[in-house]
Amino acid sequence: MVWKLMLSPTAQKLVDLFVKFPTVGRRTAQRFVFYLIKSDQSEVNDLIEAIKNLKNKIKLCDWCGKSYETEQQINGLCAICSNNQRDKTVVCVIEKEVDLETIEKTGQFKGLYFIWDTNNEEQQLKKLSNRIKKETVKEIILALDPTMDGRQLALKIQRSLETLAVKLTQLGRGLPVGGEIEYADQETITSALEGRK
Repeated sequence: MVWKLMLSPTAQKLVDLFVKFPTVGRRTAQRFVFYLIKSDQSEVNDLIEAIKNLKNKIKLCDWCGKSYETEQQINGLCAICSNNQRDKTVVCVIEKEVDLETIEKTGQFKGLYFIWDTNNEEQQLKKLSNRIKKETVKEIILALDPTMDGRQLALKIQRSLETLAVKLTQLGRGLPVGGEIEYADQETITSALEGRK
């Protein structure tokens, strides 16, 4: 006989919320819930407060979509986009903010970023196109994951920008097909940036 785990409605609701997180399956979500049930009230209160602060104090950059603390912004821009030392003629399109962090750790890329929002592709295409026109962008680097979804997105972006006078490049070899940028080491990312074509 197979026993099915029966959670209380309150616990099940929290499990259902946790499984919406990227890479969190049902078992992991249940472990989170059981951990919270056994935790001290002060620890749970700290978690609740941290989540509230996250939504109240963190905003998204108007240009690139990177998250930042509200005290760290200049005219709605994050520290990277408002930095005059960055090369504003080169924009690196990435799929996730964690990819930005991975590329920044190499210290090799001095341009700006554009974090792609898969939930609103048409609006993203317009936003990227407008940015190219207004900001005199000369090169767009499509630093997308070498997966089927990443390749399809790259093709969609290339087609939408083909009428604009901008150089489109993609990361060079070194990234494994089917892999994700966030898991690549710094040497691989550096090599891929240098070998873009």
